Order: sequence, then C-alpha cells, then structure tokens
Amino acid sequence: MKKLIILILVLFPLTLRAQVGLKGGINFANITKVSSINNTSNTGYAFGLFMAPKPRGLFGFQSEIDFSRQGYSFDTNTNTGNVNLDYLLLPQLSTINITRFVQIQIGFQVAYLLNATATESHAGSGSYDKLENYYNRFDYGLAGGIEIHPFKGLLFGGRYNLSLGNMYKNLQTSAPGTVPSFIPSINVKNNVLNLYVGWHFIKSETHKRNG
Repeated sequence: MKKLIILILVLFPLTLRAQVGLKGGINFANITKVSSINNTSNTGYAFGLFMAPKPRGLFGFQSEIDFSRQGYSFDTNTNTGNVNLDYLLLPQLSTINITRFVQIQIGFQVAYLLNATATESHAGSGSYDKLENYYNRFDYGLAGGIEIHPFKGLLFGGRYNLSLGNMYKNLQTSAPGTVPSFIPSINVKNNVLNLYVGWHFIKSETHKRNG
C-alpha cells in the first residue's frame, strides 16, 4: 500500500496542468482460460477520473485513477459461482489524435487489489483463509483502446486491459487451509474489455489583446 501511495504522489504533480474528466462504464472481465474451472467472463463496472490536456496536434498523454470491478465466473465439478476482484487502477497512456473526433490510446497501468469476494453454489464446502490472501495485491500490464469525441466534452470509448503479472501468490505458502476450488492450480492473468462514456471538462481559452 505504501508503494501505491508513493506512486500517486509522484504522478499527481504531473497532472496539475491537465484538465480533468469523469468516465464510467461496463467491464467484460475474465482470466486466462483454465479447463479445471471452466472459467467464463464476468460482467462488472468501472468508473474514474482522468487528467489530460486539451488535444493539440497529433500526440498527447492521459493519466487516470479508476476503480474497476472484474473477475470471472467458474463451473467446477462440485461448485459454480463468480469471483469479484476490486482494483484501483493507475493507467498512464500515450494518445494519438487521428482527427479532432477520434483518439487512439496505448500505454501501461499498475493496479492494487482492494477486495476479493466469491459467490458459490456450495459455499462453505472447504475451509480456506481470507480470499485476498491468495492473490497478489499488485498487478501491472498493458492498456490500449479508442475514444470518440462527438460533441464538446462528451466521449465514448473502448479499452482492453491485458495483465502481465501473476494473479496468485505461491498457493502452498500464501494462506493456510484448503485452496478454494475456484482457484486453479496454475497461475493466471487478468484481461478486461471496458466500454465507457465520459465527459472532459475542457476549459475555454481566452486571448488578451494588447493595447
């Protein structure tokens, strides 16, 4: 958690000159395909604050602080349900303005796991530790997508987040008790498709005339 706070403090001064916006949308989340749990996508949501200068020229940048609910659905031989993973995301994106209406975004992000919960058809069938203890708190990966700016500050976008970090700790030493049936024996990674709508609070420019 200390590392996350330090990162926010480092990035915050870089965004003081930026103009802010808000966005929110829906997640279609999953993890690496694992046959033992027959995992499928889980629908979640995301919302956050982004900071970016008014588009000028071809290239730009954007920083964000987002809350993202992701995870996966599972269906083992003895249990079915959903795993919900709540992350704080810090994307740092380079932007390419194709026109004034279309923007390509590509970059990286770091993430911190805030909470992990599971709903099961046979809850309590095993004795396992607090769910967060099985997961790595920090994650990192790549992010890329496209935004459409049809009118003033209104925007629509889609983004794909691909994790490069392992989701789980060492399952033999991370927590005592039985490993839940919905946690596979191999390490997996997050992947999320996010569709969103937002508003960029772009300040109007004023020009002073001399004389």
